Amino acid sequence: MPKKTYNNEYRPQNKRREAPEQDVIRGKNPVLEALHSGRTLNKVLAAAGQEAGFLRQVRQLCRKNSVPYLEMERAKLDAVYPGHRGVVALCAPFAYASLEDILAQAIEKGEPPLLVVLAGVEDPHNLGAVLRTAEGIGAHGVIIAKHGAAPVNETVVQVAAGAAEYMPVARVSSIAVTLDNLKKQGVWVCGTRMEQADTLWQADLTVPLAVVMGSEGKGLPKLVADKCDFFVKIPMRGKINSFNVSASCAMILGEVLRQRSQKRS
Repeated sequence: MPKKTYNNEYRPQNKRREAPEQDVIRGKNPVLEALHSGRTLNKVLAAAGQEAGFLRQVRQLCRKNSVPYLEMERAKLDAVYPGHRGVVALCAPFAYASLEDILAQAIEKGEPPLLVVLAGVEDPHNLGAVLRTAEGIGAHGVIIAKHGAAPVNETVVQVAAGAAEYMPVARVSSIAVTLDNLKKQGVWVCGTRMEQADTLWQADLTVPLAVVMGSEGKGLPKLVADKCDFFVKIPMRGKINSFNVSASCAMILGEVLRQRSQKRS
């Protein structure tokens, strides 16, 4: 693999995009993580009569963050926010990061960038699972397309179970153009496919890296695949011939973490 030089001149731009609408975060873990992360919340509503320790924790965090808190009868909460799972938080829509923000995080941590790029993933459950895995592995950000792909919505936040509060997500007009920009900055682009690819553990994943995952059932679009510097595949031993996007992403990122941890030791 030829050598690339990573350009570390990106700096945070503090760019955020917010719409006037209000989002709803449902569930204990997502709401607690939103409070812990310091995300701006408009109000927290909790069903009365549930576990006292949990309600006390929510009240304390709301007080600490100056967030209005209200307990109400479960039936009333059911009527307004069905599927609330005990508590909801009302907040501004998810704030997307810029590509510069994401790369700046890697620079600040003194780490080679690790990004996950989703090319047309439409299932919000897969996106939520990818955010959770990426955050747990220590990736610096996830990149999604503005069009033809799942945005970060309430379902994504629920599936991510708190990870959406910590994992920067950039939403771009063109995945292919974004990959070109990353390559100019010395980031290697790794695609996934079953033919003409190294097995996962044969590739050097310690370099500045963008892992590109294709859409459910369609794989990588040709225009995106043409931007990849190399490809990896996950060997299959059973009767099925593929994993879903989130499972594949988890295995690849796990190998990235293993290689990088081994290199540091």
